[in-house]
Amino acid sequence: MTSFVSTSALALTVALGIAPFAAAAPMSDANDAPKKPAVAAGAPGATATAATAQDEDDPDKDVNRAQPDFTLVSLPTSLRLPRHSSAFRISHRFGRPLGQGSFSDLLHDGFGFDSGPVIGFEYRYGLFKATQLAVHRTNDRTVQFLLQREVTAQSESFPVTIDVFGSAEGTNNFRDSYSPGLGLIVSREINDRAAIYAEPFWVNNTNALPKELVDDNDSVMVGLGARVRLSATVYGVFEVTPRITGYKPGEHQMAVAVEKRAGGHSFQINVGNAFGTTFGQIARGGTNDWYLGFNITRKFY
Repeated sequence: MTSFVSTSALALTVALGIAPFAAAAPMSDANDAPKKPAVAAGAPGATATAATAQDEDDPDKDVNRAQPDFTLVSLPTSLRLPRHSSAFRISHRFGRPLGQGSFSDLLHDGFGFDSGPVIGFEYRYGLFKATQLAVHRTNDRTVQFLLQREVTAQSESFPVTIDVFGSAEGTNNFRDSYSPGLGLIVSREINDRAAIYAEPFWVNNTNALPKELVDDNDSVMVGLGARVRLSATVYGVFEVTPRITGYKPGEHQMAVAVEKRAGGHSFQINVGNAFGTTFGQIARGGTNDWYLGFNITRKFY
């Protein structure tokens, strides 16, 4: 367990060390790019040049100041991933309850840094325009696959963006206890200052007991969340996932966070009442305690 903490702390230290350099590096601008010689239509290489120019002009590669990341804390957002581009995320939740013992005890334990963590690694890839695939694995050997597709985008004539998604997760490295899910992501950007979300979704096989012994073995939830830009690159984030019908144990999972965007990186410190980062884990709810955690995302485009 100590090795997990040491490795995670080292990763966070390295990432934070990189952040100032990432922030200092200016974002690429098409006007600053060196001009390439024009290629006549029909000449060798003209088709490849046109395709390259189209990829470079892809608006999905522009920074979205209202929703700069693919998740809030655990819930997904409707941020589009450019075609054939990718992103990587580390989620980390410390196991020590922040309310356990006295404040001096909390200081002695490094605000939970000394406790065993729940860690998730996620790789996300843009299959097609407005379509992305994510693979997420936690250190309890749960693996989740997510396929997400934008149906319609917010515009002057339509007030919201709507995505559909399907997920499938399994324990023991996707060999046991499968939990499929289906849902929507409905989001609205408010200028470049904020984005709000409503995410109804269904997940099967969320009760840990055998299905022969339970009345409800699936859950219907509505994730609610918001991200508000507090300064040029700093955000406040909130999410809560109340369960509507089906299996409803414990407390609803919720979290708040502060986030910093630095170039292609996002660094988030969060406090929540649960450890869940997959839909099945979120469906199983939270606790009466609060835990410290963080997310780190790196975009490769």
